[in-house]
Amino acid sequence: MTRVLLTGGSGFLGSHVAAALAARDDVALVVSGDVRVPTSPREGILDVELDVTDAAALEPLLREHGIDTVVHLAAIVSPGRDAAREYRVDVEGSANVLAASAAAGVQRIVVSSSGAAYGYHADNPEWITEDAPLRGNDAFPYSRHKRLVEEMLAAYRVSHPALSQVVFRIGTILGETVQNQITALWDGTRLLHIAGSDSPFVFVWVDDVAAAFVRAATDGPAGVYNVAGDGRMTVPEIAERLGKPLLTLPASVLAFALRVGRMLHLTEHGPEKVPFLRYRPVLANDRLKHDFGFTPTRTSREAFEEYLATNPGVARR
Repeated sequence: MTRVLLTGGSGFLGSHVAAALAARDDVALVVSGDVRVPTSPREGILDVELDVTDAAALEPLLREHGIDTVVHLAAIVSPGRDAAREYRVDVEGSANVLAASAAAGVQRIVVSSSGAAYGYHADNPEWITEDAPLRGNDAFPYSRHKRLVEEMLAAYRVSHPALSQVVFRIGTILGETVQNQITALWDGTRLLHIAGSDSPFVFVWVDDVAAAFVRAATDGPAGVYNVAGDGRMTVPEIAERLGKPLLTLPASVLAFALRVGRMLHLTEHGPEKVPFLRYRPVLANDRLKHDFGFTPTRTSREAFEEYLATNPGVARR
């Protein structure tokens, strides 16, 4: 009977994972820690206030509840506003969780990483696998932080082999209530498109991600896995489905516009966002299906269609 501590358990993904864990007969306890505790009790879930940047709070909490499995989701949901705080939560917070887990004798840690750890590079392969190097992008803090966390995880696999790891490099998560920097790209009257780049997306529905985390926390094998639905969608395909025209710009023009816009405080985004829009890592999910034993119920396109069905104002037709 697994006893789980979930960090970031009140967030968009965390709330789905917590509920899915609480529904399992082989999970004895779900402790959900977050800086914001839900105002109403959640069935089968013990909600506690927890800030992963507070290193002293973690190990006593793990020992108090006899936790054997940690699911670490705590992260900044909307990066780009406070780089110092993002680093404290994403990098230092992850270091605190790892250290406390090892000290308290936790048996397994499951970590939400991202395809951003691979980085946004012109020479990314058409489909990127888990064997590709983690290069991140120093100019893009979110990508850099994910790379740094994964470097820590790799070091712990050597120094603390008793702490089993499952690391998920997740694609773009879609769900009924999701709002992030990706979905914001679809809200306008036109879709931004960089000339010469189709910038494919891989999508995965939030319930599929939650189910993968449940398997990882209970009976799934250790390892590092890309998490995405089958297939991909390019920006022109997304624009066609939404019934919206493309705004196609050369990369140099967009970079200049973002640089000026940030100088004038018209946008928080700068030219470092151009590779993010231009060279997206397209995640291959073969290892997830064949080695981890989990196949998402929805393809990338099906996840996108479900997002549109639950957000009818996004598409024109």
